[in-house]
Amino acid sequence: MKQVNGEIGRKVVTAADLKEKLEEEIELYASIYKVRKMKGFAFVLLRTGREVFQCLYEEAFCNVKLEELVEESCVKARVFVKPEERSKLGIDLMLRHVEILSSPTEGSPIVINQKRVDTSLQNLLDFRMVTLRNERERSIFKLQEGIVFGIREFLSNEHFTEIRSPKIVYQGAEGGANIFKLDYFGRDAYLAQSPQFYKQMMVGVFHRVFEIGPVFRAEKHDTSRHLNEYTSVDFEMGFIESFEDIMQMECALLRFVFKFLQENYQNELEILQVKLPKVNEIPVIKFMKAKELIRDTYQREITDLLDFEPEEEKLLSEIFLKDTGSEFVFVTHYPSMKRPFYTMDSSENSQETLSFDLIFRGIEITTGGQRIHQYEKQVDKLIQKGMNVEEFASYLAMHKFGMPPHGGLGLGLERFTSRLLNQDNVRYSTLFPRDLNRLTP
Repeated sequence: MKQVNGEIGRKVVTAADLKEKLEEEIELYASIYKVRKMKGFAFVLLRTGREVFQCLYEEAFCNVKLEELVEESCVKARVFVKPEERSKLGIDLMLRHVEILSSPTEGSPIVINQKRVDTSLQNLLDFRMVTLRNERERSIFKLQEGIVFGIREFLSNEHFTEIRSPKIVYQGAEGGANIFKLDYFGRDAYLAQSPQFYKQMMVGVFHRVFEIGPVFRAEKHDTSRHLNEYTSVDFEMGFIESFEDIMQMECALLRFVFKFLQENYQNELEILQVKLPKVNEIPVIKFMKAKELIRDTYQREITDLLDFEPEEEKLLSEIFLKDTGSEFVFVTHYPSMKRPFYTMDSSENSQETLSFDLIFRGIEITTGGQRIHQYEKQVDKLIQKGMNVEEFASYLAMHKFGMPPHGGLGLGLERFTSRLLNQDNVRYSTLFPRDLNRLTP
């Protein structure tokens, strides 16, 4: 009887592996990324899962003719590794043997083997299954992987427990109308706007929790910064003394993530030409003070007393970058009317909340704050906002049975990645965007 014992056969070959195989042949599984014909020879670029290797092809030393090497064919190739100091990797690869595993039935609709994919955003997304094969395009999402790995490592080191909350829920966390409604076996249900209720509940269990997962917003925004499905990085922590504890934790998290990327994702940082921000200290300013600062600096009238306009976020970032050198700024004490019902009001001014946004390079990437942990105060806040207390019975149960002072935040992964890469549209950092107009691929 045949059995499987878990012994892994073929290993993924990296540049480091090749450097250790000088004067030897090594087997690569790859796609033919590009063929550059020269006089009497050719360069064949092989794309593996993370790297692109340039191989020298000479017909006399290879088993296949050059015309058989069609771009985007999947192959098993044997290459001879030679030392070469002038090469970026310090080696040259000589193509010796190619077994063609599959070939495309038609040519790519878009040229993908240049440094950049020269096409519109619409084409880039319409042909995502092809354009993501471009070395630069896929590096975006490899770097995004690094951000997630760094976040997980940091939070685990700080004794946060990773959780998984349901995405089909009875009630939206924000209590508004911008939620996707669905038929759940004859009952009304919704796609979760955030894991808010559940991560708060789990603070009563583990004290510190986090989740990285999809959230859904039925907002009819068609802008460069909004999506209807995105990945939210949420953490919640108990036994805090102030909502500033959460800001301190995020500052430390960002510092760790950037160091993690520098150490583990140098290849992608170079391809994308990323300049990682320095996060020594992040300046903090109250919401109304920020409004007044923008008004006084740019002679710009304040028209919205509850939130920032997108242009105001950009202007505030410009001010703090110039004055402090920081690409981040925390804005605190947002108006109570603007923040969700679970946000704690300030004891000094009930019209302000113990909450914050983190603005990075002109765009808000994080919203967080301290939560109400006493049952009576949470009920009162629901009533103040004209909400039906009975609809939140399961949420309020945790308050009845005792909750520590706690708070947390949510960070939009795609928006954060997009700002890190200085992109002008969040869709560039979203694998398969979902917005008002896009449901495929």
